[in-house]
Parts: sequence; structure tokens; C-alpha cells
Amino acid sequence: MVDGIGDRSGLARAAIEAALKRHSEALGRADGAAKPASGPAEAQGAFAPSLGEAIKSVDQTVKSGDQLVDQVLSGQVSDFHEAASKLKEAELGLRFALEVRNKFVDAYREVMRMSV
Repeated sequence: MVDGIGDRSGLARAAIEAALKRHSEALGRADGAAKPASGPAEAQGAFAPSLGEAIKSVDQTVKSGDQLVDQVLSGQVSDFHEAASKLKEAELGLRFALEVRNKFVDAYREVMRMSV
């Protein structure tokens, strides 16, 4: 592949051969990293439940924030600082979940724009 390159000086040829070698080593490492250790079904099985648990956690935090507002309005909660802290926690959790969703949507769009 590089026979006609660098006949006068071996520097260009050596540089190209070194680059090709590094590229093939990087491909080998990427192939090894891309293959899951225990199969695609188990890899999916590890991600889906953890994502579901995170969504349920955010949902529970938001629901508890809504209940806290009702409790404050009814006079059941007297510590407004704690109530404000819990409401801020619910708001931040929801914003974080929305940002993660936006990143997933952006990644999906980027993959769909790729040419095969």
C-alpha cells in the first residue's frame, strides 16, 4: 500500500506505516471495547432497569413535592425552609431528567444523520 511513497527519504513511508499500525491497533481496541462481556441481552438488561429506576425516583420526588405544597397550604407543615428545600430538590431532579432526555434525543438525531 505504501510502496510508492517516500522512495528518496524513508521518513514519509515510516510515518505512514506507523500511522497505519496505530490505526489498526486502535480499531482492535475499539472492537474489544464494543463487544459486551456477557452478550447484548444482558447489557440491555443492565441499562433498562437502571433507567427505569431513575425515572421512578424523579417521579416520586416530583410527586412528594406536589404533596408538600398541599400540606403547606393546609397548614400541616410549619417548617417552610424544609418545604422550600424539598421543592427545590424536586425542581432540580426534574430539570436534570429533562436534560438527560434532551441529550438522548440529540444523540438519536445525530445517529440518524450518519451515513452508512
